[in-house]
Amino acid sequence: MPRVTYRIHGPGLPPQPVALPVPGWAGEPQPRADGSHEQVWHCAPFSEGARYGMEILYPFEPELRVRSVEGQVVLEADWGEDPRNGLNWPPFRPFGEAYYSYQILLDLKVDPGWAIRTEPHPRYYADISNTTPLAVPALIRTEWWPMMFFVIFKAPPEGVTHIFRQGEPFASIIVIPAEPDLMLEPMGEEEAAERELRARRIRDSRDSLAEGTRWLSTTDTVFDGTYRHMLRAAKSRDRGR
Repeated sequence: MPRVTYRIHGPGLPPQPVALPVPGWAGEPQPRADGSHEQVWHCAPFSEGARYGMEILYPFEPELRVRSVEGQVVLEADWGEDPRNGLNWPPFRPFGEAYYSYQILLDLKVDPGWAIRTEPHPRYYADISNTTPLAVPALIRTEWWPMMFFVIFKAPPEGVTHIFRQGEPFASIIVIPAEPDLMLEPMGEEEAAERELRARRIRDSRDSLAEGTRWLSTTDTVFDGTYRHMLRAAKSRDRGR
């Protein structure tokens, strides 16, 4: 597991592991039971994916609102006087016509062979108000780049407002291999047959695998705990190795 160390230039809050607050952006504490409204935390693949990495928090007291007006980015915040500390002020600026930037001044270091990648925060995908900022993915090779000056965001469409509030996460960062050394090829007949056999066994055993976990949400969507049960079993198996 790669180690991550950090330093902050100027005002800022330290990165932290991604949290899924309930109640909060991850949903309400509704049980997995008939009559509940589905919540994003109910989905194990989403919850696992959301926790993969660290989140960056907005450190400033003034609330920032970002809009698009006639094709131009509008940044609205009462920043007050320039602190004259040598940093850009205000820290957010338009970046072309369709983007805006934040001078985050955060340095993250990971082990050689690894890199960091900025991502939209998971709450972006759960936010039906569309006010969560949309961070643009970017890969930083920290082995030889000891700074991360900016995070770029895509501007909202007209009629939508991105809102930054103190202490709220606005982007996430994951640690990945520095090189995408992937080998993409179709499965051979034997491998494909084994996967198909496994899929059919899960399908045929789904009633027993999901026993006691099937429920109907308020939108008449059927949920069950098959994947969740198998995930728990796989983790228990791996811990025992």
